[in-house]
Amino acid sequence: MLKSAPDLSVPPRIVHGYGLAGLAPFLLPPLASLVWPSLTDPAALFAAAYGALILSFLGGARWGFEVARSRPRHRVVALAMLPTLAGLALLMLPAGLRPLQLAGIALLLGVHFLWDLRAGGLPAWYPRLRSPLTAGAIFGLVVQAALTAAR
Repeated sequence: MLKSAPDLSVPPRIVHGYGLAGLAPFLLPPLASLVWPSLTDPAALFAAAYGALILSFLGGARWGFEVARSRPRHRVVALAMLPTLAGLALLMLPAGLRPLQLAGIALLLGVHFLWDLRAGGLPAWYPRLRSPLTAGAIFGLVVQAALTAAR
């Protein structure tokens, strides 16, 4: 019996599972802020820090995909460093600007997603993985920003 070829548009199970698990740190802070309003400020800091780490992670993933090519594109290698620097810059904002910080990280996650869709050089399944993960991350960050601003 012949095995069918794998569907290259479907993310590998392990990658999909860990990706979904990685949404929890985006979605739990706003939930905690709703249930325990006294946790809003630490939850916002946690969400901002995690978001900045994920920005750095995504930049590193993009960098890794690019340097694995036989002829890495200089521009893409250089641009892949920007998410880390931008996330760090946003983390350096004062605590009073936390809603802006969270919204900025959400915006950058969206921009990075659009870049990944346009830049090419990624596995065929990558956009299908990133779409719900990016949407969930942005949702969690925006809700946390709103809850923090309302406090």
